[in-house]
Amino acid sequence: MSNSGMNYAPGSQPAPVVRPGAFGFAAMHLDHGHIYGMCQGLLDAGAVLRWVFDPDPVKIAAFTARFPQAQVARSGDEVLADASVQLVAAAAVPVDRGALGVRVMQADKDYFTDKTPFTTLEQLEAARATVIATGRKYMVYYSERLHNESAVFAEELVQRGAIGRVIQVLGLGPHRLSAATRPAWFFERARYGGILCDIGSHQIEQILFYSGASDAQIVSAAVANHNHAEYPELEDFGEASLVTNTGCSGYFRVDWFTPDGLGSWGDGRTIILGTDGYIELRKYIDIARHEIGDHCYLVDRSGEQHFPVAGRVGFPFFGQLIRDCIDRSEIAMSQAHAFKAAELCLLAQQAARRL
Repeated sequence: MSNSGMNYAPGSQPAPVVRPGAFGFAAMHLDHGHIYGMCQGLLDAGAVLRWVFDPDPVKIAAFTARFPQAQVARSGDEVLADASVQLVAAAAVPVDRGALGVRVMQADKDYFTDKTPFTTLEQLEAARATVIATGRKYMVYYSERLHNESAVFAEELVQRGAIGRVIQVLGLGPHRLSAATRPAWFFERARYGGILCDIGSHQIEQILFYSGASDAQIVSAAVANHNHAEYPELEDFGEASLVTNTGCSGYFRVDWFTPDGLGSWGDGRTIILGTDGYIELRKYIDIARHEIGDHCYLVDRSGEQHFPVAGRVGFPFFGQLIRDCIDRSEIAMSQAHAFKAAELCLLAQQAARRL
């Protein structure tokens, strides 16, 4: 079990959705370790990693040690000039993700960015306008749902009506700080966007997704720096309440207080309440019971069930994304959904009172 959420990159059995060599992608700006999970997911689905670019040779060396097939580009322009690259995956510093996405789409390529996709509403509006102008995709790696097998399995349960109509989604997103391993930008509010904008984006996306909602209102939001005075711009705690346009309520808490004694980087959990039952996801660990994560618990009218799904479900998002890029469909995630989750996390951050 990984002790670093920043470097969480689960693997899965290869499940190609294209013939060999048919879909090329590149990796650019390796500022967050999520780029490894993003690339591995695409590779497992049959994509070919053609290029990597980052101005930092240390980051390039680490990346090419893991993915030696990637040719090192001399510049971002060299990547964007290659017609065989259909998608650019990137994990830039959050404040730079929006502008990079606009640049990629204007080069007639689809864009796949780490969360959070934006730090300001102005960046979001620029991306929306570019999507309309170019017809390209601006997709987001909301990994706590897309790259977790218990979360994928919960989607199946909800869609088949196992718990009836979803009326509340609760999310807990604790993370281990590991401050000594973090880059300087991680502690600069203008560059990472705030805790609700950053790791809160995972939670808001899940509230929308599991409730089947297309919009929501922020009811309340709060942030704090409870215990890290040495990093005055860090928000180590955040929470928010939402109500979706389906009538579902949502609440989430995110924080940087995972204790060293936990065998994982965070005890991430989601509870989905329906009219006929509920689901609990213990995503990365089942404390004091199982070191391996991906546990789904279902309680309905017939009883209680435990589904340990690690290694059994896979991650269909990546293959769906590749096919969406080729077929110009929206099976993996709609553009409206990706942008709405981003918008709501920005609005929650904007509305948050400081505790």
